[in-house]
Amino acid sequence: MNYPIALHKDTHSAYGVTVPDLPGCYSAGASLEEAVVMAEEAIQCHLEGLLRDGDPIPQPRALEEHQLNPDFQKAAWGLILVDPSKIFGVLLPNNG
Repeated sequence: MNYPIALHKDTHSAYGVTVPDLPGCYSAGASLEEAVVMAEEAIQCHLEGLLRDGDPIPQPRALEEHQLNPDFQKAAWGLILVDPSKIFGVLLPNNG
């Protein structure tokens, strides 16, 4: 699964990251590279929390769909590849 991330930076701030398909999933980093790494960790933790709570896992929507959202007009975009086995495999019973 590839989750789109919106990257933003204001003057005198860290890089902020929003994951539009996962409401409440945010991250940040001092550098662009750190922001992306932290976003991957935030997504994994968020998905694990949803699974533990028995909530559905939102499927990522197309990046182009998010780019049309006026809330993200000034964002730079990236994709975070989530390996389901790293998340789902840890939480599913009978996984070897």
